Amino acid sequence: MRIAIENGHLFDTETLDFTGEATLVLEDGVIAGIGEKAASADLRINANGQYVMPGLIDAHIHLRLATMDFRKLAAWSEVEFGLHMARLARETLERGFTSVRDIGGEVEGIIRAISSGLLEGPRITRAGRMISQTGGHGDAEGGARPVPDCACQMRHTAFGIVADGADAVRKAARHNLRDGSDFLKIHVSGGVATPSDPLECTQYTAEEIAAAVTEARNRHTYVAAHAYTPDAIKLAVANGVHSIEHGNLIDKEAAEAVAKAGAVMVPTLATYEAMFEFGAALKLPARNREKNKAVYDAGLASLEIAREAGVTLGFGTDLIGETQNRQNREFAIRAEVEPARDILRAVYHVNPALCRLEGKAGTLAPGAFGDVVIARRNPCEDIRHLADAAVFSHIIKDGKPVTRPGA
Repeated sequence: MRIAIENGHLFDTETLDFTGEATLVLEDGVIAGIGEKAASADLRINANGQYVMPGLIDAHIHLRLATMDFRKLAAWSEVEFGLHMARLARETLERGFTSVRDIGGEVEGIIRAISSGLLEGPRITRAGRMISQTGGHGDAEGGARPVPDCACQMRHTAFGIVADGADAVRKAARHNLRDGSDFLKIHVSGGVATPSDPLECTQYTAEEIAAAVTEARNRHTYVAAHAYTPDAIKLAVANGVHSIEHGNLIDKEAAEAVAKAGAVMVPTLATYEAMFEFGAALKLPARNREKNKAVYDAGLASLEIAREAGVTLGFGTDLIGETQNRQNREFAIRAEVEPARDILRAVYHVNPALCRLEGKAGTLAPGAFGDVVIARRNPCEDIRHLADAAVFSHIIKDGKPVTRPGA
């Protein structure tokens, strides 16, 4: 299919601003060129002065976390997971996110369904199963567990692999990479959504972190680490972690360490707001809601600390299950402390690199993916326009228009 999008202001990801009105041509799933007029097209879209942008990119999602009711999550069959994940994937695309980085959980089936055309959904870069120590944030199995027979014994679920010691972490990393993970995800501090790990605890040793980093580098990729506290953040970047996820409790010293290491931090503030507002109604346990309050209160301050230290920031959401419909809300939250162009830089410069899609996603350059959203209002003037997906008159992925109910 050849699509001509005419009379639209095109977003230039180099200047982070819109050009004068021009025609964007998509052909065979990629951007074919930019010009004044397309000689021929199977479909002509008159943007009529609207704002033509690359598809949005979310660098921190979890399709496996398909409900906030963790009792249900633990009891679902793979068929139930598949149905819920398929719906979440489709709705993610309908919100304008044409590429995402799934940062923990088995999603091979969803990727295959999207690639084959069985399901409409975003392009997915994945970590696969998260790697965690016993009692760490990725140790998601509730209740008592049998005492392991040996130090090397490992457990796994569809969410993660529990691995203790450098050799076990190395094995888990190699297993994930063998299974197609695009990068690795480890946990180095406590988290909100799991029951047995206090937020302030530090998880994994330098040797364990370094083992994962070595295996990732050997595959020419990187390690992302869930981290909240200054100690955990500093330990992670000192041992080669490239991407700090969340970072809500970061301080000046830790932020400077991230910046000096050339690492990236991906804030995910929408999820804490959603858990604060809707957690009780959605059966999030009280203990988890208590932990969430601590990171929710620190969210905006963490952005200011990181920005002042010169940390490179990505854009993520980390929303769980029923709250994933608040994905666009992240734009409005970030707007409280960041200028519009800095947020757009995170989406279109930092996120493509994290997704390992440089030059293909996040740009309207010829040869890039034919992923386009057309906004009725200018996000450079007010980024909060993107906080509601209804702002998009058209969403296109791989050169194919996405049909949205009620749009």
